[in-house]
Amino acid sequence: MAHLTPVTTARLGEHLPLLQLLPDARPLTWVRRGDGLVGWGVHATTTVTGSNRFQQAREWWHQELEKLAVTDSVHLYGTGPILFASFSFSSEEESILVIPKVIVGMRAEQSWITWIGNGPQPELLEGADSVVPGNYTWRNGTITSHEWQAQVAKAIDSIQRKRIDKVVLARDLNGSTAEPIDPRSILRNLAAEYPSTWTFAVAGLVGATPELLLRLNRAMVTSRVLAGTISRTGDDEKDLALAASLARSSKDLEEHMYAVRSVAESLAPFCTSTNVPDSPFVLHLANVMHLATDVTGAISEFPHHVDAFSILEKLHPSAAVCGTPTEMAAKVIEELEGMPRGRYAGPVGWVDARGDGELGIALRCGQIFDNEIRLFAGCGIVAGSDPGRELAESEAKFAPMLSALEKI
Repeated sequence: MAHLTPVTTARLGEHLPLLQLLPDARPLTWVRRGDGLVGWGVHATTTVTGSNRFQQAREWWHQELEKLAVTDSVHLYGTGPILFASFSFSSEEESILVIPKVIVGMRAEQSWITWIGNGPQPELLEGADSVVPGNYTWRNGTITSHEWQAQVAKAIDSIQRKRIDKVVLARDLNGSTAEPIDPRSILRNLAAEYPSTWTFAVAGLVGATPELLLRLNRAMVTSRVLAGTISRTGDDEKDLALAASLARSSKDLEEHMYAVRSVAESLAPFCTSTNVPDSPFVLHLANVMHLATDVTGAISEFPHHVDAFSILEKLHPSAAVCGTPTEMAAKVIEELEGMPRGRYAGPVGWVDARGDGELGIALRCGQIFDNEIRLFAGCGIVAGSDPGRELAESEAKFAPMLSALEKI
């Protein structure tokens, strides 16, 4: 019998500031309102590509789990060995999987640590604050904002010709600075300013997503769908009026309906029952407001165990990041967007040994390459869209990352 590597999970019992505990500039994080998981060190990592990348990820994760001897005295959601994953939007690009050596978790005032290897329980030290000059030089991404508006107009034409119902078009923005970019300060700034989002970092992709693609826990599945956006003014009274107008906007309600329907239809085959609210609520973030719907379902475990990878295969890409119908919208994206999305708009988060986990859609994010960063923003285009308004919406979606970088 092959030698197994020990994995130990122990209770810590104290409230921990997770985003302060990262000892180096290669953090793995999934944190919301102080709860979640952070990891560091690399026990094992790999990349997967192709249309069966979720299945490949499952197979690799199971192979790695077979090499581990797990002692878990805590038995909470998120304890034991954890796989952090950041999947590409397109099947042709690389997805990255990482099993960290050390994981610290916090949930409902309970904290724990998991470590891989024979060594003693790792000491927890607060990571040093990174000092990076906030002097960024910004330049156009793949295409200029004027060119992007022209592509939006072409997308609207495709919709009016009944080729598609909705398509999501994204754009990018490139920044550089004199020193290597440390994601830790970015994460802390995002968490402070956008506490209701999920702050994430995997292999240099860092951001704060408001959209939970999938939470699977004890055969219950939840997906938070966002589609339909309006910028905030900072004036509470005006913002309440804007929220009311968003909730009545036929353009935004149409965009939202497509996204909710695509998620509900994807979850239905796995569930004995699903709950889809009749109307969305308005999610208030620091810079924008979104129409939001939480779709939930009870998973049927018969005849097969359903894990996060099975559901991801059906959920991604949802209408919220691709469009409707999916295949035609993907073709329009390929024709008009003109850029590789990488892992932007792909699933990002974690999976445990049972196959449960939490993964969001990688939005409001940037990909770090040493001293450069590439930011992304996308907008859902429907028949009632206007190129100028969509450009303004994309600028609002760049704001969280721009603000987090400027505050370093």
